Order: sequence, then C-alpha cells, then structure tokens
Amino acid sequence: MVEKEIFILLTNTGSLLTKLIKLYTKKPYNHASIAFDRKLSEVYSFGRKTARNPFIGGFVKEDVREGLFKQADCAIYSITVTESQIQKMNRYIKEIEAQKKFYRYNFLGLFGVMFNKPVKRNNAFFCSQFVAFLLKESNIIDFHKPISLIAPHDLQCVSKVQIVYEGKLKDYQNENIAEKLCLPVTEKGVFSHRLKWLSSIV
Repeated sequence: MVEKEIFILLTNTGSLLTKLIKLYTKKPYNHASIAFDRKLSEVYSFGRKTARNPFIGGFVKEDVREGLFKQADCAIYSITVTESQIQKMNRYIKEIEAQKKFYRYNFLGLFGVMFNKPVKRNNAFFCSQFVAFLLKESNIIDFHKPISLIAPHDLQCVSKVQIVYEGKLKDYQNENIAEKLCLPVTEKGVFSHRLKWLSSIV
C-alpha cells in the first residue's frame, strides 16, 4: 500500500478576529487549514472570503502567499494517509466547492467551543471543524469529542500528526524548506526538530 502525506497548517495572522479568539484560547494559533502538498499550493479551509471583512466567511481555497498570511506565524504538521483516504477527502472538498454558495462560516459554533456545547448547523463550519470533518469522514482520525468542539490546538494533540515546521510562514516558503520534506520518513522527525530549533534562533 502506497502511503502519502497531507498537511495541517495552523496559523496566527494577527487579524482582529484572530486576536479576539486568542484572548479566549490563550493559544498561539487560531486558524486551521488542510493542505495536500508540501509546497502549500493547494490549501483549503473555512474563513473570510474577503480580506477586509471577517464576517463574510465560508469555504475558501487559500493563497498562503497573499493577504494576511504574508506576516503569519505558523505550525505545519504532516499526517501519513493512504491513496483511498486522499480520494475520499478530495470528493468531500469537490462536493463542498461545487455547492459553496450554500455553505457558511459557523460563527455560532465558536461560542459552542467556548462553552463546551456542540452547535451543529447544516452546511456551516468554522476552520478547525472543517479540517476535523475531513479527517473523520475519510477514516483518518477518530476524534474523542464532537467535531463541532474541535479547536485548532486540538489538531496538534492527535497522535498521528508530526511537526514539520514552526516559524514564519513566509520563511517556510522563501527558504524552499518544502523541498527538504522529500527526505525519507525516518529522517523527517530529526529534520523537523532542527527546523523548529533554527526558527527559534533566527
């Protein structure tokens, strides 16, 4: 069986909404996305549809080289998956993308996370809920609580994820660090720790 990798991207863009969420969570990263390639050229999430208005949100394909991502701090994690699991994820994404005008950002769900009360809404996700939905429905991760209560930092605690990089998102892109992720799986753990150490001293 051929194994492949997908990537969870956690970011702190410094936006007003992110700052408000951070006041509650006390966590460094408060936005989650899912990526299908190490160069982060195919990244999906639920978030703002326009840079200037955080309250108009929904399903988005994100360009992490533009807008608020330019100055973002990030943590990137990898998960080893099968080809059939990737195909399942792609089917869900294509279905949502085809019907994206009917999907909304689940603002009420954020309050559900705050009060530990699941808020289930049809055709509505917040960012980490969307990532958790894809991982669960594709039989990659079976979460121990409702996906409507999954916050970005919960995704860091899953045993199947491995840290790849932590630091400035633009540095990950500019230094071609993504190319180095071609290392064999046995070497990636050592390499990722070196990356994290380097990012802390630069």
